Amino acid sequence: MGKELTWSEMSLVPEPGSQNLLHTVREEGSILPLLSNIQYPEDLRKFDRADLPEIAHQLRAEILRSVSETGGHLSSNLGTVELTLALHYVFDTPNDRIVWDVGHQTYAHKILTGRKDAMHTLRKWGGLSGFPRRDESSYDAFGTAHSSTSISAALGMAVASRARGESRRCIAVIGDGAMSAGMAFEALNNAGVIDTDLLVILNDNDMSISPAVGALNRYLAHLVSGRFYQNARELTKSALANVPVLKQFARKMEVAAKGMVMPSTLFEQFGFNYVGPIDGHDLKALIPTLQNLKTSSGPRLLHIVTKKGQGYQPAEADPVKYHGVTRFDPTQGLPAAKVPATPSYTQVFGDWLCDVADRDRRVVGITPAMREGSGLVDFAQRHPDRYFDVGIAEQHAVTFAAGVACEDMRPVVAIYSTFLQRGYDQCLHDVQLQNLPVLFALDRAGLVGADGPTHHGSFDISYLRCLPGIHIMTPSSGIELRRLLNTGLMLNAPAAVRYPRGSSPDVPDRSDFSLLPVGRAEVVREGHEIALLAFGPLLKQAREAGQRLGATVVNMRWVKPLDVALLKELAGSHRLLVTLEDHVIQGGAGSAVIEALQNMDVQCSVLQLGHPDRWIEHGDQPELLASIGLDTDGIIQAIHHRLGKKEMAA
Repeated sequence: MGKELTWSEMSLVPEPGSQNLLHTVREEGSILPLLSNIQYPEDLRKFDRADLPEIAHQLRAEILRSVSETGGHLSSNLGTVELTLALHYVFDTPNDRIVWDVGHQTYAHKILTGRKDAMHTLRKWGGLSGFPRRDESSYDAFGTAHSSTSISAALGMAVASRARGESRRCIAVIGDGAMSAGMAFEALNNAGVIDTDLLVILNDNDMSISPAVGALNRYLAHLVSGRFYQNARELTKSALANVPVLKQFARKMEVAAKGMVMPSTLFEQFGFNYVGPIDGHDLKALIPTLQNLKTSSGPRLLHIVTKKGQGYQPAEADPVKYHGVTRFDPTQGLPAAKVPATPSYTQVFGDWLCDVADRDRRVVGITPAMREGSGLVDFAQRHPDRYFDVGIAEQHAVTFAAGVACEDMRPVVAIYSTFLQRGYDQCLHDVQLQNLPVLFALDRAGLVGADGPTHHGSFDISYLRCLPGIHIMTPSSGIELRRLLNTGLMLNAPAAVRYPRGSSPDVPDRSDFSLLPVGRAEVVREGHEIALLAFGPLLKQAREAGQRLGATVVNMRWVKPLDVALLKELAGSHRLLVTLEDHVIQGGAGSAVIEALQNMDVQCSVLQLGHPDRWIEHGDQPELLASIGLDTDGIIQAIHHRLGKKEMAA
């Protein structure tokens, strides 16, 4: 039969040992002839090992095609194709457990485990998650999306399997960026003394999301550059295997030398049998190594070296740019970014931090491995002496900021709402208890969209509001974000400003360093009967609903302290107060309003609208807001339901 190209003009660099993806062809009526015969890993294991490089090639082509149509994580998934293939080929999944750290590199895993035909639904409402989920597949041994949890989870599974008398291999796959977190080392420390059957695969690609930083990263780089030592070590073992006296002497010399030149000492001191590093794209090396490790026991660590974006030249050249992508034409690569009519909230924050740092030498910017995502690229270039990327280490980031604040500096911690949860004890004990002036810039507050429930910023008001002395601000626009950041920086106390993912409705003036009054709300529309109290960007929907209902609309701005004087006034002149927040209802801003009214002994009916008491799935932001009644129509419908249409008409 004739052959035709899957994509006729794909611009790719040839992969070693396989066809260029440009020439991926259709054979026998199938786009990807080998991959089309694989629905589950048991199908994969029927193939001869000689077929695996071509299967890897087709798998990589399928990932590129799929992600270009749906958007999602690209660089990380292209980098783990061979590893995924080798793991499912060697191990008896799902009986053997694979725990993927973070999990944004599991698209190949999903394709090989029964979800290939559903990849077009990836990250869409009602479709596949972009991360592993236990309720999605039995092959997803552990739900992940935050980093550095894999070793702990896999160790727990290994211990439980041993206690139940079950024969099972437990594997944790963790990147070098995720290895910078303290939790990973806590797990390594525990695993070494438990001495159970655990395999840790360290995927060393010199990247997390932003470029990896820290001493461990330099340590691993030294390890890769020291392969000559590995070769010499193995040669010596082989040559002296039958000479016991010389072998014993060589072993003593090796132990003495390791501390100076052999970085594997770090993991061996934790009690792990260290193997590597090996090329993570070389199936001829990967599969025999995994087969050997499968038959061994105790804690083992395999160090592999991979390249993010492997096989697709644009992603290889710029893995950060291609980390998370929207739909694009793979023959052209990602289009040049369009200059938006208004900046994103993230950009507003990044511009503000640069501008205020120009004026105030006390300002320090801190991020836990999210330079690009938090808008700190320009700040890092303009103020490198006051920019600190601490790696994936949220606990350290918060306490580090507390230490900076102790010395009359003004640290600003740029962190996603969902990631500040990982440093909560430090917020409480190290910042709040000591009343230190740390400003938390909480990006991605509210529903974030396609990344789903692991990344929604649904809980920050609840978990911060209960801390004595904190100030919590909810800007409704970019201009207001800038002014509230100015205000928060001037407070001699802990403060948090929460803002969403997405575009600001306006363009702030970068020369604006004005402040807003602490704890003061703003009435933006005078109405009657009903007062809509909006916290943050839901002010837009509140205005629209207020116009249709003839209601009063208030931009609350502050969750703590609340404008209690205005609340008392509104409660006395309206029969229903409606609180609107892109946050969970329990313990949120609406709860704060009810508490304030009770403390003033003021009686008034309050309707709280926010996130319901369930996990909200992934999808587009407007779609998600509408699904929980936080669009304009949903707000009006909820008010009608509370008051009754007849009563409202009366």
